[in-house]
Amino acid sequence: MKLIRATDYQDMSRKAANIISAQIIMKPNAVIGLATGSTPLGLYAQLIDWYRKGDIDFSQVTTVNLDEYRGLPRTHDQSYWYFMHKNLFDHINIKPENVHVPNGMASAETAGAEYDALIEQAGGIDLQLLGIGSDGHIGFNEPGSAFELGTHCVDLTEKTISDNARFFASIDEVPKQAYTMGIKSIMQARKVLMVVNGVNKAEIVRQAFFGPVTPEVPASILQMHPDFTLIGDAEALSHI
Repeated sequence: MKLIRATDYQDMSRKAANIISAQIIMKPNAVIGLATGSTPLGLYAQLIDWYRKGDIDFSQVTTVNLDEYRGLPRTHDQSYWYFMHKNLFDHINIKPENVHVPNGMASAETAGAEYDALIEQAGGIDLQLLGIGSDGHIGFNEPGSAFELGTHCVDLTEKTISDNARFFASIDEVPKQAYTMGIKSIMQARKVLMVVNGVNKAEIVRQAFFGPVTPEVPASILQMHPDFTLIGDAEALSHI
């Protein structure tokens, strides 16, 4: 594991954007795995800025997102398809046919296998971006998730539903299931990059990366990845 200490959120975002842009410069047709949530917003804004300045070209890049709520159409303003277009894709020159997010309206029986086949057909993920949940989840792989699973449908925990309720009009509107890349899918990426910020993530960072590897802390498996980089601000790394 490579640990990069950032001074604050802006510094973390810039350092992470540097790694992603370097990957695309080295391999213009790279396959980049992307994540949603508030943590990567700063690095997406930095990538957009560099694109507008002519420093980075997304025309050959393929993206695959980690997850999507089950039952939300792409037009829903809380779908991850909508999130990614609003915060990144609509502002860069990526080709629409090269953008992939799990289909929230797909059949639970076939969605996972179809998404894994899509990733394989693209040549595999060159760099996967991750955040981490306060309970150690990555994607929607909740505590106790089997390490050998590919993309699959999951029942969201009460904590995850509660954490995500702030994005909906009421907690009753939060989807109870999601499609997510599994731990196996994530670990097959050639490089993994995690961004983490804030003191509320400090304890789980300590547990995940300086404690035992256990399904009860899904992110802990990343200790075993051959090319894993963790970028955190001072608060998130304050317990290590």
